Amino acid sequence: MRYGQERLRELLQPKEVRGNFSGAVCGIASLDRAERGDLSFLANGKYAPLVPNCRASVILLPSDYVGEPPPDGAYFLLENPSLALGILCEEIDREKERPPEPGIHPSVVLSGTAEIHPSAAIGPFCVIGDGVHIGPRCRIGSHCAIGDRCRLGEDVLLHPRVTLYRDCTVANRCILHSGAVIGSDGYGYVWERGRHRKLPHVGRTSLAADVEIGANCCIDRARFAETAIGMGTKVDNLVQIGHNVFVGENCLLVAQSGVAGSTELGDGVVLGGQAGIAGHLKIGPETQIAAQSGVTANLPPKSIMRGTPALPLGTAGRLYVYWKYLPELFRRVETLEKEWSENSIR
Repeated sequence: MRYGQERLRELLQPKEVRGNFSGAVCGIASLDRAERGDLSFLANGKYAPLVPNCRASVILLPSDYVGEPPPDGAYFLLENPSLALGILCEEIDREKERPPEPGIHPSVVLSGTAEIHPSAAIGPFCVIGDGVHIGPRCRIGSHCAIGDRCRLGEDVLLHPRVTLYRDCTVANRCILHSGAVIGSDGYGYVWERGRHRKLPHVGRTSLAADVEIGANCCIDRARFAETAIGMGTKVDNLVQIGHNVFVGENCLLVAQSGVAGSTELGDGVVLGGQAGIAGHLKIGPETQIAAQSGVTANLPPKSIMRGTPALPLGTAGRLYVYWKYLPELFRRVETLEKEWSENSIR
């Protein structure tokens, strides 16, 4: 990484540049750790007091920031500093990553009925089943397993050790990180004659375009019909999605969250870390569920929920305040009961 001021201007297109720096930016660092030659940024207002003393050569700042840079430093004022940093990181990533050459590694176990586009790259020790279709410019990392009748669209990226069970569809530009398992059996059993009998799952699993699945996620195959993840949804590491779940478009599912079977998430739903959604529910579009919350009932659109069981944010906040005072409340009640008892004896 090495960028001069003019190259940064070209990439980030700031609304205003204050100051000037010589040389080149060679690293990215937080405001409190940056040194000369680094680029830093302010995306959260609580860190604004760190800006005046930051040693970075370039700082990306909100367009309404008031202040001047030190000598040989520059402030880039932007509508969204975090987005600008993302654009810069995309450029760095393109420079660092060398796309593999198209072709199939000799160690791949490949069914004779699979269709692989000539522009795709299949890494070492992959196993590709019957009737698989892999589209243009797909990149399949080493040790991936792609089951029978799976279909991958264009520009799909599977990092090493991704597993697709049979009958999975992965649409254009999806990214699946290492250890993700798509299409595994759903958790379905019926009690019969003193034992749990496994229910077969004969459905499919589909990921729409521009979905990203984090490392070690599990998305279950449908018991019937389809488990579906909507376009643009981003799933963090270690997330569990049950059978016959429907996740809408542009949702965010943060690490260790879980969605039980046959639940439907509307477009734009956000699940905080370790949030849990019970089965057979409907969660309205643009709902936000706070971290470690447990949802056990249907929710209307644009709900903001917290706690277990999940309650509207304002109600949950008031209850949390009351909860802190419970020991004192009980002490006062015990004192009153004791006084009342003593007075009644007299």
